[in-house]
Amino acid sequence: MGTSKDKIKVLFVCTGNSCRSQIAEGWASHLKPDFIDAYSAGIRPIGVSPRAVKVMAEVGVDISRQASKHIDDLGGIDFDYVVTLCDNASKQCPVFGGGARLVHRPFEDPYFATGSEEEVMDAFRKARDDIRAFVETLPEALENENAQ
Repeated sequence: MGTSKDKIKVLFVCTGNSCRSQIAEGWASHLKPDFIDAYSAGIRPIGVSPRAVKVMAEVGVDISRQASKHIDDLGGIDFDYVVTLCDNASKQCPVFGGGARLVHRPFEDPYFATGSEEEVMDAFRKARDDIRAFVETLPEALENENAQ
């Protein structure tokens, strides 16, 4: 088991820190606790989506205690990687010191899904599953990524 100083610090960023970045933080903490110290934040945080909490609970991952944070609230942390999960966050993401590498990996935003409740929940499930597939490739995928 890795010690805290062996782990890489990864910040997942999306606009509202409501869905995708919260899901990514949850998956990284659940799947890679020995390798990744996971954080999430947003450009304009709006609170954690109850639907994101629900779809993660469906697969046994509890993100109900995670909080929506502004990216500026994490400015004192020396991240190894900052992963932007939407184009808006990629354009507005501030520069982080300490040599953080910026990686852009966009995922469709389930927050704006329309249709019946079940159709909306299916959009959240798709985001959850797509983000899990990405997180499962970490940290190797980040190390091989052409960082910006």
